[in-house]
Amino acid sequence: MPSARLGVAVVHGLVTAIVTGEIAAGELLPPEQPLTAHFGVSRTVIRESVKRLEEKGLVRAVQGRGTVVQPHASWNILDPVVLSVLLEHDDTLGVLDELTIVRSALEGTMSAESARRRDDGDLARLDDALSRMHAVKDDPVAFAQGDADFHHLVMAISGIGLAENITHILYERARTSDRFARNQTKTAFELTLEEHQRVLDAIRSGDPVAAETAMRAHIDDAWQRRRPTNAARG
Repeated sequence: MPSARLGVAVVHGLVTAIVTGEIAAGELLPPEQPLTAHFGVSRTVIRESVKRLEEKGLVRAVQGRGTVVQPHASWNILDPVVLSVLLEHDDTLGVLDELTIVRSALEGTMSAESARRRDDGDLARLDDALSRMHAVKDDPVAFAQGDADFHHLVMAISGIGLAENITHILYERARTSDRFARNQTKTAFELTLEEHQRVLDAIRSGDPVAAETAMRAHIDDAWQRRRPTNAARG
């Protein structure tokens, strides 16, 4: 196997060990020799993998001590590997709960700005996006994509690029999680369409407060519909 692919496997394994607490914050990564034996790779692959962990904020080289695992607050949560591993091990759904809070705040703000900035072309595109969702409401895969397209369009209209980029990363990574995508029913789809219509109506009327309120309510309610009622809260 090429060293690059070996490195991907090593990075994923070490990120998992840190995220799950197998190697806790403040502890040292094992030395190179045990890691090479554990993963069956060369020292070069281990060194490159540890550099990737440093770039992700998970570890820091401390002279005279070794490579120290950093606290959660130092991690680059938006890094695709870190976020994916967090979601993989999100048994209490705490990560998805927090992700929903962040999405709600950012998309609410962007919806308000879209209500201020929208033009006739934007409204036509939103109308078309919602019409396409109605047309595929019996197809869960197509409906989920239409749902994402509507959200991305609202974000793009806002012109708030940084918020759009952060939300895009969070949303697209969450969509790959079975925990996020569960409990999708026909009733849930109908409610989503109604909620999207309220967002669109508020944007069309140029009402930033109503647009933000509608989007935040939609994101919060949509997650509560999918969230298992018996899941412990993290």
